[in-house]
Amino acid sequence: MDIGIIGIGLMGQTFVERYLSQGYTVRIFNRTRDNIKTPVTNGVTVCDTADELIRLSSTIILMVSDAEAINSLLQLDKPNKQQSLHHKTILQMATISPRQSKTIGEAVASSGGRYLEAPVLGSLPEAKAGTLIIMTGGSKDVFEQALPTLNVLCTTPRYIGETGTAAALKLSMNQLIASLTAGFSLSLGYAIRNGVDTGLFMETVRESALYAKTYDKKLQKYLDHDFATANFSTRHLLKDVRLFIDDAKASGLNTDALQGIERITSTAVENGMELMDYSSIYEVICPES
Repeated sequence: MDIGIIGIGLMGQTFVERYLSQGYTVRIFNRTRDNIKTPVTNGVTVCDTADELIRLSSTIILMVSDAEAINSLLQLDKPNKQQSLHHKTILQMATISPRQSKTIGEAVASSGGRYLEAPVLGSLPEAKAGTLIIMTGGSKDVFEQALPTLNVLCTTPRYIGETGTAAALKLSMNQLIASLTAGFSLSLGYAIRNGVDTGLFMETVRESALYAKTYDKKLQKYLDHDFATANFSTRHLLKDVRLFIDDAKASGLNTDALQGIERITSTAVENGMELMDYSSIYEVICPES
């Protein structure tokens, strides 16, 4: 009943609370220690290095930004770190590409560790309630061994298949986030510019087969032009869109439509919205007059 968590952002902080509430011994490490909020440290051990956390913990959750950060923290390419992952279980929850996940999984295995990709869908309310959607890829045995740990965050973790499959599914979902947000922003902005009542617009959308819950979830942000509070930032959406484009192209898919959204999202980041909610791309699609 112990867990080590590397990456204490908003989601990582919520993970700490969940595991503490279930009686786990919790160790944490964040590359920028000053960013760890004081309440999070109550009842947990704050490690000085990732290596210290890995050495003391049997299961390690990675909640960092990208594959480069993972490789840096685990030091997988350094021979003197070969024993540091012996009998350790790595639960990799960041959004990375299937190819990146496979490479990291192979390096973890060669260092004596067990690897399971386990990206999540959901936001802070779901994390606090333990109702995230968790998609896993890797060894079925490792998945079954990790179930008690995963069940703290998710009622029914999903086993997708071999390493890379869960990473692909997660990127597929995040591509939908980008596409749905851009498409809805354009339709909403167009309707408003042409004098359509927003209430009637939303009634029509809700009654149609085109409706998605995210439209109502983000509607007030669009109407208020207020994107300050972010559980998933524009910067991270841009990273994921670019990952998807690169991997989809390598699979022979046409990504022209998404490349337009990539340019819009990039403009939002360049305009200072990188830490705002990802729905801030509305400001680029439908700027205030």
